[in-house]
Amino acid sequence: MKVILKEDVKNIGQKNEVVEVADGHARNYLLPKGLAVKATDSQLSKLKQKKQARKRKKQQELNEAQKKADKLEDKVFEVSVKAGETGKLFGSVTTNDIADVIEDETGVKIDKRKVELDDNIKTLGTKKVTINLHKDVTAMVKIKVVEA
Repeated sequence: MKVILKEDVKNIGQKNEVVEVADGHARNYLLPKGLAVKATDSQLSKLKQKKQARKRKKQQELNEAQKKADKLEDKVFEVSVKAGETGKLFGSVTTNDIADVIEDETGVKIDKRKVELDDNIKTLGTKKVTINLHKDVTAMVKIKVVEA
């Protein structure tokens, strides 16, 4: 019997996958537990529509990330902080600070977890920072740390 899995089922398949299983297994286990539905023409067409919608959504997310990257690429963002005489900061510039500065200057909202920083910036100067906007899209920006 052909069924469409509603959830991942060990040793059978992944969610939204059409699989062939024994009739007894489908009738006695998969269907009563709500793990699968019979693969009728209407169910298969619904599955196809879901896959197309998911594909469109992923493409739209990729396009939005690319637009954000184009806005941010090769820009210099200035962060003002208090520093000592040797150029060492009182505190540090974190990913949260960088995300806030980018949002203030460009209006592009970025999650602080998307900012790739080896360690918090603790000295004055300019540093290159990578921002992961999507799994396929990254943007390089420069963060210029100046004394306030």
